[in-house]
Amino acid sequence: MDNRIRAALPGDRGAIASALITGKRDAISAPVNDAMYISSLAHVLSISGYHMAVVAGIVFFVVRAVMALSPALATRRPIKKWAAAAALLAAAFYLLLSGAEVATQRSFIMVAIVLIGVMIDRAAITFRTLSVAAFCVLLIAPQAVVHPSFQMSFAATLALVAVYQYGLPGGPFWRADHETALKTRVALWGGREVIALLLASLVAGLATTPYAAFHFHRIAPYGVIANLLAMPVVSAMVMPMGILGVLALPFGFDAFFWRLMGAGLDWMIGVALWVTSLPGSVGYLPAFGVGPLLVGTLGLLLMCLLRTPLRWSGLAVAVAASLWALTTPRPDVLVAGDGQAAAIRGPGGRLTLLHSGRDSFAVKEWLSADGDARKPGDASLKEGVRCDAIGCTAPLADGRLVAFALTAEAFEEDCARAVAVASPREAPGACRAVLIDRPAWRAQGATALFWNGGEWEQRVARPQGIDRPWARAQAVRPQSDGAPTIRRPAVPDATPPAEALEPGD
Repeated sequence: MDNRIRAALPGDRGAIASALITGKRDAISAPVNDAMYISSLAHVLSISGYHMAVVAGIVFFVVRAVMALSPALATRRPIKKWAAAAALLAAAFYLLLSGAEVATQRSFIMVAIVLIGVMIDRAAITFRTLSVAAFCVLLIAPQAVVHPSFQMSFAATLALVAVYQYGLPGGPFWRADHETALKTRVALWGGREVIALLLASLVAGLATTPYAAFHFHRIAPYGVIANLLAMPVVSAMVMPMGILGVLALPFGFDAFFWRLMGAGLDWMIGVALWVTSLPGSVGYLPAFGVGPLLVGTLGLLLMCLLRTPLRWSGLAVAVAASLWALTTPRPDVLVAGDGQAAAIRGPGGRLTLLHSGRDSFAVKEWLSADGDARKPGDASLKEGVRCDAIGCTAPLADGRLVAFALTAEAFEEDCARAVAVASPREAPGACRAVLIDRPAWRAQGATALFWNGGEWEQRVARPQGIDRPWARAQAVRPQSDGAPTIRRPAVPDATPPAEALEPGD
């Protein structure tokens, strides 16, 4: 099916069309993929509640409309329930076809509960539905609770259900018993649908912002604009043509529907690229801890679950979480888990790359977590760095030096003049500075140093006392001055000599 779609739609159109139908997202070009994330349209690429609802809704509508053509059938049989059963089967097929990711599982469970509710004459769009879906997903995959897909999917759905249950803003405007000539004209021109779409985009965007900021360190200021322009086309043209393409594929008539689907995707890609080109289209945010995220989640729950005016206390909690996140301290020194890359915070307040080796991935993650839009190859990352054959040094914001030692002979000089020394080697002796050498990073993994005004605070990936099957706890013995240190494992130094290193290493 993937090959068939891409044969009819070359390039990014075919890649996105295949992502919507089969769940394969590996062929989308980097510029378009980035534009989808920056414009907040990336949720279209992940088969989730929107796609499942559109597929089930279209099948439900078509099946019920066809059966309603027969007056005898429509008046004597429960065609609405039959249509719900057909829609449930279509949703199950879509779940299997797409690979059944976490977001898709959650969506299918919620859609299934809604459709079963229709079949047994029960209200279905409730918090109970969301709770059952959450429990089912966690029973299948408990680890999903820490995944951004789970968190953002349920946060957005929770906020939308809350808005639906408590009534849309505008009061009487949405009630049929308060009809006026103006409301009728607005409704005929699709005004209610536009307002509902705008409100849904705004509510879902606000609900998922804390999780997007935590996991991806950026927000989309123009996400509401992009969704308002693109989603009606996706709903009315892209997804229906995709369904018809799947139905027509066994008969060989699918290419026509794929081309129509591609026309709608051209519009969506154009909207994503246009929004990305707007000034300030990306809001980069430094990384923050789990604490602000949990407090922000509490604020969301208060606003969505409480029924009294007390629910607005959740807004104050959310503001407090935002201030906490924005005041999170940023590290002054970073050392990768393999000791091959190190960065410091220079006089300008931005990261300076002391040494990178071949680990561009670590550098990319550091820049992203620092809210820095620069790329690993940016020349400004080397500002203030001085290197020779045996190592590199660079100044911190207060002028103190941090060193990266490439050879054994570099330690003597670096330990005497620097406040912190990182190296892929093992230091041959004692060091006055904070030392992160081979035994240290092998025992504790990646390291971040924070200067609190009087001493270094060290945060590591594997703290002392943490014992995991894949990272056994290291033995600890006191130094001569009473300070604890990590017992270094007896591992021979396999670092190649300086003359064997490539230029730039």
